[in-house]
Amino acid sequence: MRDFSKIVRAMKRKYGVRVRRWRRHMSGCAWSVSFSDGRPPINWIESPYPRTPISLAIFLHEIGHHAIGFYRYRVRCEEEYHVWVWALEQMRKFGVEPDKRVQTRFDKSMQYAVGKALRRGAKKLPEPLMRFAPEVGS
Repeated sequence: MRDFSKIVRAMKRKYGVRVRRWRRHMSGCAWSVSFSDGRPPINWIESPYPRTPISLAIFLHEIGHHAIGFYRYRVRCEEEYHVWVWALEQMRKFGVEPDKRVQTRFDKSMQYAVGKALRRGAKKLPEPLMRFAPEVGS
């Protein structure tokens, strides 16, 4: 098993992220807490501790929300797409090739996000997201 601790330390430091909790399951969450008294915001994540390529991808995905920025894209599923692409690029930069399990997670996550956007009334999807839209009439 590879040791990803250097990646964890580097990404936390670079993006000023704190880990609220290391999750036991393969899901994550990212948020930022702002203060009205002028203190700087605190960037938080929860994710599994990176021990495998899939847990590293989830960790980097959550860091990616802070790296790219929340609410940068009009449609939430577009933010998810760009954060996933960023996370996969970071994996490659660190010499970890995303495996089949990581690619499947990316695809399923995006299918869910795009489907949710469409159910909530999204009328037009950006071109890169069209491949994740459910087929109509099948």
